Amino acid sequence: MTTLRLLSYNVRSMRDDVDALARVMREIAPDVAIIQEAPRFLRWRSQCAALARRAGLVGVTGGRASGANLILSSLAVEVRATHELGFSTDKKLHHRGAAIAVLKLAGSPFAVAGTHLDLIEAPRLRHLDELATFAEGFVPENAPLIVGGDLNAVPGSATWQRLLAFGADAFAAVGTGDGFTYSSADPVRRIDGVFADPRLQPLKAETIDTADVRIASDHRPLVVEFLLPDAELSTGNRVDAQGVQLPGQVE
Repeated sequence: MTTLRLLSYNVRSMRDDVDALARVMREIAPDVAIIQEAPRFLRWRSQCAALARRAGLVGVTGGRASGANLILSSLAVEVRATHELGFSTDKKLHHRGAAIAVLKLAGSPFAVAGTHLDLIEAPRLRHLDELATFAEGFVPENAPLIVGGDLNAVPGSATWQRLLAFGADAFAAVGTGDGFTYSSADPVRRIDGVFADPRLQPLKAETIDTADVRIASDHRPLVVEFLLPDAELSTGNRVDAQGVQLPGQVE
């Protein structure tokens, strides 16, 4: 059985102490990191690449097109498919989206979707429906999906209830402490979360509080460990006319 270490972290466009941010991420040493508020304006590609490099990770997908969501991983993770999903827009509201990747670790397939939802509930719910519809066609059946990020909502809200359709709230299942993630200096709310397909067993969930965390961003990082199911043998893979594998089994 393989353990996946996942980090969800809003880095506030790297406007705070970037050295502290890099130290925080290196100390956590995730297999996969879903990042919210990645740089998305001037030189955003080079800034995202620098963040990955300084954190000891590599870029998988994401950036401006996905609403400043970013997926990073260690070199142990194999990338099978990626997509930058833009959500429908509303006047006077920020462009939102999700970064999505189908991955494998030690032969076990899984998928990750990282998002940063709106401050208003109606678009949050609509965007989660859009994410679910896209994931249904994009994520192979044998790749259990993890959805997480900065949700701008708290447990018990309609948004949180909608997220439970993706799977269990990992922190509620195995977390320690109150799980508050905002703000980093004086946390009073749990607005960051990770939800996972029932085939993924959560082992541990915690928010990190160190001196570096308090100056690296305005959010605390959320770390969740999952037990991945045993690797499944690929059967009946489907491909399109260009040879691209269609949803089904991950080889």
